[in-house]
Amino acid sequence: MSDPVVPTTVPRQVTVPAASSSSAIATRNVIEIEDLDFNYGASKALHDITLNIREREVTAFIGPSGCGKSTLLRCLNRMNDLIDIAKVTAGQIRIDGVNIYDPRVDVIELRKRVGMVFQKSNPFPKSIYENITYGLRIQGRKNKAELDEIVERSLRGAALWDEVKDRLHESALGMSGGQQQRLCIARAIAVEPEIILMDEPCSALDPIATAKVEELIHELKKQFTIVIVTHNMQQAARCSDRTAFFYLGRLIEYAETRTIFMNPSNPQTEAYVSGRFG
Repeated sequence: MSDPVVPTTVPRQVTVPAASSSSAIATRNVIEIEDLDFNYGASKALHDITLNIREREVTAFIGPSGCGKSTLLRCLNRMNDLIDIAKVTAGQIRIDGVNIYDPRVDVIELRKRVGMVFQKSNPFPKSIYENITYGLRIQGRKNKAELDEIVERSLRGAALWDEVKDRLHESALGMSGGQQQRLCIARAIAVEPEIILMDEPCSALDPIATAKVEELIHELKKQFTIVIVTHNMQQAARCSDRTAFFYLGRLIEYAETRTIFMNPSNPQTEAYVSGRFG
C-alpha cells in the first residue's frame, strides 16, 4: 500500500506540559520503526528492525560493538544521509505517523525536531553564549532579550547555569569535559526539539561527570523523548525505561528495562547482560 500524502515538513506536536510524576508520563508511540533494512554499500547493517519508541521515555540501545545500534540511532534524524554509500533499503521510520524518509520531508526541519548529542563533546570554538545561540541565529532569531532568556533556560535545563553564569562570554573550550558535554546538551535543547538522540554521551567522562549527565537525562525525560546508545550496562539499567538489545544488526529483544536485566526472554540477551559475551 502506498504512503499517504505527507507535508514537506514533519508536523510539530502541540506542546505538552512536562510530566510532574512517573504516573503522568505519556505512553504514545512517537517513533515507529517498521521492517527496517539498512545498507552500507553492499553490506547490510540492519536487518528487519521493528520497534516503537514512546513519548517522554528514555529508550536505551545496547549490544556489542558493530551490532548496528549507532547506525539505527543515526537513522532517526537521517544523519546517515551524509554517508554516500549509506541507504535505507526497506521499511519505514515514522515520527508522528509521517515516514521521515519520504522525499518530500524537509531534512533540516526534521533535525530541528530530533536533536543529537555525540559521543565526544564538540563545542564550537566560540563563547558559551554563542554556542547556545548558534542554532537560533541560523533560524533568524536575533532579539537579544529573547536569546538571553533561551540561553539561561537551556543552561538551567542542562544543570549548568550556576557553574557558568559568570563566564558566558568566555570560550567554551575552557570548560571541563563533563561541562562541555552538558553544554552540547544545552545547545541541543535550545532549539526546542521533541526528541534527543545521545550516542555514548558519557563514554569519555569520569564517574562524577557521568553521574551528572545521568541525573540530567532523568530530568530531561519529563520534557523530551530520549534515545541513548550505551555500552555501559549499568548506565542503561539506571537511566532507561525500555531497552533494546541488538546483535549482528538484528533486534534480539526489546522490553521494559527491568525485564531485560532481570528476566530476559532470549538466551542471547541473558548472556550479554550477564557479561558472558560482548
